[in-house]
Amino acid sequence: MTYDPAKVSYQELLNAFWNMHDPTTLNRQGPDMGHQYRSVIFFHNAEQEKAALKSKEEAQKYFDRKIVTEIVPATDFWRAEEYHQRYFDKHSGHYSCHFMRGWVPAEGEAAKQA
Repeated sequence: MTYDPAKVSYQELLNAFWNMHDPTTLNRQGPDMGHQYRSVIFFHNAEQEKAALKSKEEAQKYFDRKIVTEIVPATDFWRAEEYHQRYFDKHSGHYSCHFMRGWVPAEGEAAKQA
């Protein structure tokens, strides 16, 4: 997957991130445990870091437990092994996700709900 800011804003990407997993579990997502399953946002510049930190602060309002998501500079990227590519296509029905969508409203939506 390649991020294209012409198609999806960084803010939209951050909002999707908060809504696609549980950012309050340390080194765990559903039954998967270990450092590789941590909640983390990698940023490429100061603007992204600032936006990520702000979004984490805003998202915290919608969670009872503390968000443990790390926000760290992006470094080297390694593509996953082939058996992890298109994992859900290869393992349909094998794995169910343990997240709830819609925890954090999109930017501007919170004001409409108030």
